[in-house]
Amino acid sequence: MYRNQDRDSSARIGVVAVPEAQPIAEAELANVDSANVDSGTADEAPAPPIEAQAPAPPTARQTVSDAASKTPLANDRPQRRGRRKLVLGAIAILAAGVGGWFGYDYVTVGRFTVSTDDAYVQAYNTTLAAKVAGYVASVPVTDNTYVHTGDVIATIDNGDYKLAVDSARGKVATQEATVARMAHQISAQEAAVEQTRTQLASAQAAARRMELELNRQNALVAKDWSSRQLQEQAQANRDQASAAVQGALAAIDSAVANVEVLKGQRQEAISTLDELKTALAKAERDLSFTVIRAPIDGVVGNRAVQTGDYVQTGQRLASVVPLAEVYVTANFKETQVARLRPGQQASIAVDALPEHNIQGTVESFSPASGAVFSLLPPDNATGNFTKIVQRLPVRIRVPLDAAREGLLRPGMSVVVSVNTKSSAVADNDKPLQTQSASAR
Repeated sequence: MYRNQDRDSSARIGVVAVPEAQPIAEAELANVDSANVDSGTADEAPAPPIEAQAPAPPTARQTVSDAASKTPLANDRPQRRGRRKLVLGAIAILAAGVGGWFGYDYVTVGRFTVSTDDAYVQAYNTTLAAKVAGYVASVPVTDNTYVHTGDVIATIDNGDYKLAVDSARGKVATQEATVARMAHQISAQEAAVEQTRTQLASAQAAARRMELELNRQNALVAKDWSSRQLQEQAQANRDQASAAVQGALAAIDSAVANVEVLKGQRQEAISTLDELKTALAKAERDLSFTVIRAPIDGVVGNRAVQTGDYVQTGQRLASVVPLAEVYVTANFKETQVARLRPGQQASIAVDALPEHNIQGTVESFSPASGAVFSLLPPDNATGNFTKIVQRLPVRIRVPLDAAREGLLRPGMSVVVSVNTKSSAVADNDKPLQTQSASAR
């Protein structure tokens, strides 16, 4: 700014030259409020005399400051305070409503609820093992494969077991032929018994004839009508006939005894045949064990064999997890168990499935605490005793429809909350439903 002033005795004011207006800086606009305050203070200061200094023309900053000084800031402060009070009142009302809702929930539900986060999903997993030794021929399933009862899990080379079955079948066939031969021998021996009986009848007839002949010879010799030689011949013939009868009787006994012997031998052959059939059944059973099948419906996991591996008897091959039969084991404190009863409703919150809420049922209680069944149970009779609250496993039944969805996997962590209110006992005859957490 250039200023030319003539200071003469008449105090004449000089002409002032004003250059072009310059752009206003952002920092100057930011200090509008402070300029407003400064301008108010500056108004109260005494103005310099006209003789001492000529009035300067208004600059751009002074123009903006003068315009800002005309804004009614004093009127905005009460409005801001009113809005603040309104917001604080709304927050207070909301807090009171939330507190009332939580208080009502505690009075009606919360004080009857017993919960624990020491709970897990479990299932009766089936471990498949080899019953016979051999090389693994194939493994048609992989991990996480759903299988049904009877599906093939793995196969073992069955060449040796087929040969064992064929050998056992040959032995059974040979023994069956032996048993049949023994039966024919018994029939033949029984026919021999009948033959000896007919020989006995013939000998008995000859003996009677010889006895009559001897009697006639004796009568004739008594009257001297016959010679004594004929009498002696007749007596000898009678004795031979009697001996023939005794021989026939002995032959019959021998033939009957042979029949019994043959029957005994046949029974031994039948017993041997049964043993061979048992050996055949075992060979066929061993052959069937070369195919490992799923005993239950479930998901295959933890597969431990590959094609070509040699497995021993009893070696673990894989596991089958029945996801449709999962349940929850909740370890409640001993101070909480007193309020629990079978049939009470249990809310199951799964950490991995926060959007689902599963409604279960308290099913049963463990006969002892977990410490009793541990590998090294504590012995409180030794050392210094420190009382620790024990936990008792409680089994929670999972609804069948929720289990069949396959969302629950053994090992998942859950939070179990049991409603111990007397009116909250579940009806075990009705299926429990799974509801979404958003619907609660």
